Amino acid sequence: MNQTTNQPIQQSINEPTSLSRVVITLMKGVLYQDADPQLWQQFLTLQVRVRDYLAVLGLSLMLDEAEGYAWLQNLEAVDGEDAPPRLVSRRQLSYPVSLLIALFRRKLAEFDAAGGDTRLILSRDDAVEMVRTFLPEGTNEARLVDKIDAHINKIIELGFVRRLRGQKHIFEVRRILKAFVDAQWLREFDARLTFYQARFTEDSQEEIGEE
Repeated sequence: MNQTTNQPIQQSINEPTSLSRVVITLMKGVLYQDADPQLWQQFLTLQVRVRDYLAVLGLSLMLDEAEGYAWLQNLEAVDGEDAPPRLVSRRQLSYPVSLLIALFRRKLAEFDAAGGDTRLILSRDDAVEMVRTFLPEGTNEARLVDKIDAHINKIIELGFVRRLRGQKHIFEVRRILKAFVDAQWLREFDARLTFYQARFTEDSQEEIGEE
């Protein structure tokens, strides 16, 4: 009897804590189901309250439950009203980082089309080979690898890839990349690659460290 009576009281005590954990995690970046299954379940349970709370802050909750991730976007201004304060900042990416993101997204599309495993695992060497065709001949190999490492680190910070535990140069392309680089973007990929190749070559001295 006592156990049954105490259950809703315990739930009401824990709910604010769970709401805070969910909101704080989302404010820091992407919330992934596989990173914290328990927090993910709490998030799904509190989803309506999370949306309402974030809306007050001018943020919109984006969710792909099938893929298992959620993230935040700034609310768009309504006609005739001032835009809400921007809490999620836009980041200006260098051309090499943009190129790698584009290449990873295309690789993910090819991977999905082939079926099979749901996790796209790549190595640093794979990334180097992807970028190599965009570089002028004679690019310094050692400095190229160092720069690719730096660019991958930046993409990890953005939450689009993650290193596998205990494997410094092996990483997984996160499926949230599909949400930021959509099908229409992929259809324009060839034109984008032409643009990237031209700018990448122009900037190769600075960005890749060509000697």
